[in-house]
Amino acid sequence: MILAKCCHDLDYLVWLTGRRCQRVSSFGSLMYFRKENAPQGAGQRCLGPCKAKADCPYDAEKIYLTNDCTGVLKGNTGWPCNVLSPSPTEASIREALATGPYGRCVFACDNDVVDHQVVNLQMEGGASLSLTMSAFTSSGGRTLKVMGTLGDIWADMDQCIIKATRFGEKTQVIDVRTLSDDLSGHGGGDLGLVTSFLQLLETGSAGADVTTLETSIESHLIALGAEASRLNNGMPVELSSLRSWSK
Repeated sequence: MILAKCCHDLDYLVWLTGRRCQRVSSFGSLMYFRKENAPQGAGQRCLGPCKAKADCPYDAEKIYLTNDCTGVLKGNTGWPCNVLSPSPTEASIREALATGPYGRCVFACDNDVVDHQVVNLQMEGGASLSLTMSAFTSSGGRTLKVMGTLGDIWADMDQCIIKATRFGEKTQVIDVRTLSDDLSGHGGGDLGLVTSFLQLLETGSAGADVTTLETSIESHLIALGAEASRLNNGMPVELSSLRSWSK
């Protein structure tokens, strides 16, 4: 899970600190989305017979068809509906839910991936970091809290807000929407990557905002170390052992 869905988070944590990770530990499991936790009368698919449908917050019909924010019947043809169909319509979404994986009951799948996980990192130089991944949130965005010796920073990807406070001074609030005309695609990150790539082709320099391949390798090693620790009851994993293996 960490490698598949949180490698972005590890990328920017490594980039923010400018340091490599010394050791990592992790805990997590598939705790809730298991067949024994299915509501009484739950069906195998959300569009099939299901006595738990009315009160189930994970009902796919609600999420992809009728929800005010995410449902195609409410005019949403972007994410998440475009994951099920490249051109979302009521018919295409219903077909995807009736036959594809997104229409299966979340409690009746063969999933073996964790639904929550925490990762602890000790960086070179002494900084300690923690990453929390959870399926149980009202929104799917990211938040960040940086606590330094002279101040702290709080950021919310959904709200597009960054708050920076120097201790003893007034908080500076930055609305990221004022800095870019397009924040689609990972908060504008996809467009930034393409722009930097084209700049590299044209000028030979991609600019200071582009991370290196070494940074991405580091975040992948951290993710692999986190999973190794999780599978070993949270025992810390020394990243030096993975770096020697990766060579």
